[in-house]
Amino acid sequence: MTSTFSPLELGKRAVSAHQQALQVTGHNLSNASTEGYSRQRIEFNEFEPLFVPGLNREETPGQIGQGVVVNRIERVRDELLDKQIVAAAGGEGYWKSRDPYIRMMEQMYLEVGDNGVRAKMDKFWDGWQELSRHPADMAPRTALMERGRSLIDGIQDRFKGLKGLQDMADGDITLTVRRVNELSRQIAALNGDIQKVIAQGDMPNDLKDRRDLLVDKLSSIISVTVDQRDPDEFMLHTDGMILVQGKIGRQFEITRGIDTEGYGRISWTDTGDIFTPERKKGSLAALLELRDETIQSEIKDLDNLTMNFIDLVNEAHRPGYGINGKTGLDFFNEHHFVTNVNGNYDRNGDGEYDSSYVFRINGSNALEERAQIGLEGVITLPSHNPQAAGVAPATVAVPYFAEDTVSDLVRRINNSGADVVARLNRDGVLSLKGAVTGDRENPDFVIRHIEDSGLFLSDYAGVLNRGQAYDWAAPDAVNALAAATTWSTSPVAHPSGWIEVNSALIGDTASIASGYGVNGHTANPGNGEAAIAIAAIRNTAVMVGRLGTFDDYFEDSIGRIGMEGEVSGLALETENQNMKNLLDMRQSVSGVNMDEELSNMIKYQHGYQAAARFVSTVNSMLEILMRLGLS
Repeated sequence: MTSTFSPLELGKRAVSAHQQALQVTGHNLSNASTEGYSRQRIEFNEFEPLFVPGLNREETPGQIGQGVVVNRIERVRDELLDKQIVAAAGGEGYWKSRDPYIRMMEQMYLEVGDNGVRAKMDKFWDGWQELSRHPADMAPRTALMERGRSLIDGIQDRFKGLKGLQDMADGDITLTVRRVNELSRQIAALNGDIQKVIAQGDMPNDLKDRRDLLVDKLSSIISVTVDQRDPDEFMLHTDGMILVQGKIGRQFEITRGIDTEGYGRISWTDTGDIFTPERKKGSLAALLELRDETIQSEIKDLDNLTMNFIDLVNEAHRPGYGINGKTGLDFFNEHHFVTNVNGNYDRNGDGEYDSSYVFRINGSNALEERAQIGLEGVITLPSHNPQAAGVAPATVAVPYFAEDTVSDLVRRINNSGADVVARLNRDGVLSLKGAVTGDRENPDFVIRHIEDSGLFLSDYAGVLNRGQAYDWAAPDAVNALAAATTWSTSPVAHPSGWIEVNSALIGDTASIASGYGVNGHTANPGNGEAAIAIAAIRNTAVMVGRLGTFDDYFEDSIGRIGMEGEVSGLALETENQNMKNLLDMRQSVSGVNMDEELSNMIKYQHGYQAAARFVSTVNSMLEILMRLGLS
């Protein structure tokens, strides 16, 4: 026989269950605008019946139910869709961080009117052209000086702008690494809280929502993969390494001053290993690529332009004479990185010379540009292009054949991708110069290696001693050069930041050279050969590789940045649309639907009212029984 009071217990369960259902509905409605919230759904189950199957079962017509109970409150989530969003967030984060920097670079390269570097350089060449027509006058010299200083200001402003962007990216990297560390700690802390709730038999829905939101934010910064194969230990991986494992959140740190630019690298705090984020995935990868590749490449190109410009103008100006008879003066100051005449330098800081920093090597034999070499061999030059693992240093081989002309070989060297470029200077001798390098471990404008299996660089051009190779990784490397060879040491880094007109010319513009002397005699005041030679640099193929003239540099840089901007804009638009589609799909699954929740609220309200009415009815019946028993 069932208990007289069992209907009250049944009604109480119904009231409690529908009250919880209403609470879940209210929780959904109140968090409809909460970022990362997933709607929750209550699941009702029948409570265990009064008699379960067994030998001691009383004779009844059937199992007597005992009402309803809340089995679980679960959040509505599509795990496959979550993985797609985490994977896609890296691409959106990458382009969202990269695009603003590219836009700023576009504005920097957008030259309007006469204030751009190219316009100022054109005026500088025009100034030399004017001086060549009036070599004996002071007025064109004064105008030329002002144009030269204005050009320097333009070059330095561009360098400062690029360097400022690079420093800005470095600052953003520091802040981003801190953000990654904070997210890692928060996710690890949430893992601990979630495990405690699960151990108590509850469902930590809100904590999981918070964790998933943090994972979404982290995935837009670095590429992460979620590993939930072990239900008791939530894990995140990045770069093939564990970032979060249960209650442990690994951290990153930035080690400063370990490369030639003074910028830091990101490493794991616990192991010290360098961390390299996946390319084109996350904002951190975008910032590192901007700082170390995109902006750095633009600075190097500007430095290359500036150093070639300084070197060529000085080469033509130095032997010229001013109207006051002075000669041997450079138009631009050259700041050398080392004071040792042989370029010797203590690279590892142990107090002893261990390297040779030489920028330019001029051969001792005059060459004819169109003359056939008549020799065969292979010239080996340094390169920054990566080789197979464990093979260093990287080099390129430049072969030459008997039927090649000197100009053929010079062109082949310049197109080889080597960190050394070649040209015939105004005296017709072979001039080899160190170029900018894409390897952050090696300095720019340093000739690191020259070797020739044949006799072109030794007997023909007079650069090397026969049978010897030049290598910078030793002091007095210049001893391998031919006796009559001349060289100059490497400049201080970033000549585009320190270029300046020779102070001797600023104080006395009459010293600006306009003509060349003959047989050691001073140039005639009406001689404008030096000015003509410098003005001719404007249209001479003086740059290296695919860039011929200085004008080619400006056209290439503007076109390159314009293309970068176009690619960046289209990629960002595509990634934004892709992410929007995924988030809309998640919202359709996990988002709070007001109409559905209001409908549920009415349903649960009616259920609550019915249960309450049932309890009231049973109470009235019991009250009658109690009165009958007392009468």
